[in-house]
Amino acid sequence: MSLTCSRGISLLLSTCGRERNVRLGSSIHAFVLKDPQFVYLGYQFNTQNALVVWNSLLTMYARCGRTDDAAQVFDEMSMKDTVSWNSIISGFMNNGNFNMGFRYFKEMMGSGCFKFDHASLTTILSACDGRGFLSLNKMIHGLVVLSGMEREISVSNALVTSYFRCGYANSGRQVFVEMAVRNVISWTAVISGLAQNEFCEESLDLLAKMQGAVVVPNYLTYLSALLACSGIKALVEARQIHGIVWKLGFHSDLCIKSALMDVYSKCGSVQDAWQMFESAEVLDTIAMTVMLVGFAQNGYEEEALQIFVKMVKAGVDIDPDVVSAVLGVFGSDTSLGLGKQVHSLIIKKGFVSNSFVSNGLINMYSKCGQLEESVEIFNSIARKNSVSWNSIIAAYARHGNGYRALQLYEEMRSDGVDPTDVTFISLLHACSHVGLVNKGMEFFESMQSIYGMTPRMEHYAAVVDLLGRAGLLSEAKSFIEGLPVKPDMLIWQALLGACSIHGDAEMGKYAADQWVLVSPDNPVPYVLLANIYSSRGRWKDRARTIRKMKEMGVAKETGTSWIEIEKEVHSFVVADQMHPRAMIIYSTLSELFRHMRDEGYVPGNRFILYYMDSDEKEFSVDLRDTSELLCSMW
Repeated sequence: MSLTCSRGISLLLSTCGRERNVRLGSSIHAFVLKDPQFVYLGYQFNTQNALVVWNSLLTMYARCGRTDDAAQVFDEMSMKDTVSWNSIISGFMNNGNFNMGFRYFKEMMGSGCFKFDHASLTTILSACDGRGFLSLNKMIHGLVVLSGMEREISVSNALVTSYFRCGYANSGRQVFVEMAVRNVISWTAVISGLAQNEFCEESLDLLAKMQGAVVVPNYLTYLSALLACSGIKALVEARQIHGIVWKLGFHSDLCIKSALMDVYSKCGSVQDAWQMFESAEVLDTIAMTVMLVGFAQNGYEEEALQIFVKMVKAGVDIDPDVVSAVLGVFGSDTSLGLGKQVHSLIIKKGFVSNSFVSNGLINMYSKCGQLEESVEIFNSIARKNSVSWNSIIAAYARHGNGYRALQLYEEMRSDGVDPTDVTFISLLHACSHVGLVNKGMEFFESMQSIYGMTPRMEHYAAVVDLLGRAGLLSEAKSFIEGLPVKPDMLIWQALLGACSIHGDAEMGKYAADQWVLVSPDNPVPYVLLANIYSSRGRWKDRARTIRKMKEMGVAKETGTSWIEIEKEVHSFVVADQMHPRAMIIYSTLSELFRHMRDEGYVPGNRFILYYMDSDEKEFSVDLRDTSELLCSMW
């Protein structure tokens, strides 16, 4: 057999493997079996050439996902070399069967005839992904040191990557520090590993050091750095990297664009993210999902839904991640009809069994006011995880059924599922709405003493809401003063909301002043405080608050109400004249008010004083104010 012939067959088999053409590959296998010079290994002078062909057969079957056929070829080979062993090991591992691949690795070591090489080690290390592989990773590290292969830069790079993937960042750093020679892959591995393990500031610091070294960052280095920027919302650094990749010509790459969209979205710079989205010549599922999630996280729910509809109409492959993202967009002001269409799409594509999708459906239906549908989805889940339980507990808490939410928590524990920090947020809200202060405080204390969880700002705000709604405003203030962290807007929002419920103007002014210090451009604290003064008839204080709001240049956001009719959501604002049937709507509302007045209805001061003069004796409302007045009462 000539060298040219063996190389030609190997090249064909390589092409079959790359293109997953197992039919042609099997035909070549049949041809090889018919030729004695390939079969009787060890009895010809051209053994090495024949071995190359058999190793190519192994690789072809493995790449086509036919690991059983690859194993059969391997077992029938009368001669093998290290490449043969590496091919069967990587074949099984790349097809998700780590145990079989590692079994062959142990057989190779136990045979005594073959010695592993750098490819053997990097194959094993590349499959070590997750904390469960840490012990194995350390064992392979030991083999690397014993064999003296730590000087092989590819092996050291694989060690760095595997340690970070196992969540053992300290060892990943140590291997990197001890490397005598580092290339761009070494630097990129540790920059990426630090970012993935949430050491984002350190990751960006290392990028700065790399730029000062002789190694030049590449496309993957900057991609990893953008992940770090997303982790800590480092907008300035992201813009700097954006400028660099633009200069280097990487900006047109879809992965870079997606990473930039992600970091801009997380930093609240939606306009920049949208520009990146529009500038892309080709968009894939990842880019569209990133933009969809970016809109959703920044309050652009309608735009997020529009992107999803475009994706479906354009025939873009919709996966469970996209569906989960769009389900998170739905709320009380979105179309339930569209939500049901998404549900139908989920059923059609067979995503119902996906836990993220089913949990998203629970949240979607509960936010759209369909608690019964949420319960039905929850009951249909065969294996409920903590997210499933959290979703249904939150659904009942959202609908004011706090007692049922607490019952579900007990059922969750009986089912052997441990609560998460999200569980306790829902439980605190449930206790708040039904006035179970002591029970709520027990939950708050248990999350720290029993489950070892550190409360987040959302938990502290929920406790303030719990105390405030029960009228314990002084206790709520004392709780805030004793917090181990600086209170943010959520805390003062909860306290001011409680003051609004109980009409406590003094405590309300304190909460509003603190809120303004944290968020000076927010109109909500001014408006809520003004309404508290209105409910108490303190018109001068109310006027002073509104005047201060104007002096600060803060504008009140227009209140909006909405209703869904025949799968279309109609939105309205005060004095809305844009709707084509506005006058008919106002006329109908006016008629309803007349009927209410005839029935003896007298509006509460909390809703009407903002719109009336203090000396007005009769209930008289301008048609322009009717829509907002009804919204307030509803």
